[in-house]
Amino acid sequence: MTVMSISMLIVEDKDNTLRTIRRMLEPLKLDIQTAQDGLDGLSKAKKDYYDLILIDHKMPVMDGLSLLKNLRELESYRNAPLLFMSTDSLVEVEPKALAAGATQCLSKPLDAEYLIDSVNNWSAKAVA
Repeated sequence: MTVMSISMLIVEDKDNTLRTIRRMLEPLKLDIQTAQDGLDGLSKAKKDYYDLILIDHKMPVMDGLSLLKNLRELESYRNAPLLFMSTDSLVEVEPKALAAGATQCLSKPLDAEYLIDSVNNWSAKAVA
């Protein structure tokens, strides 16, 4: 049986948060790439296809909401799972994120178990 490797791009400007997320997702054995801001994330997403993208809300250069809109305009990401994370109240930010193209919103600080469940759920659908 061949195990398909799931590719994931994490777009997050804070190194500590990035390390924490990588540690949380380690058991899933994903092929993880990272980007430091929305523009870097968009550039990497245009260059290589990712099965799943985890996007931070507030970043320099291009924020997460702008990145969501830009990714959804690309044919290859029209239906891809785009997970959006924010430290802001999801009551306020979730409607904006969903309107911009988020598949799911996650509250920061991230809960490891919930993050793993979400990534497992969406990555299974991405390769189905």
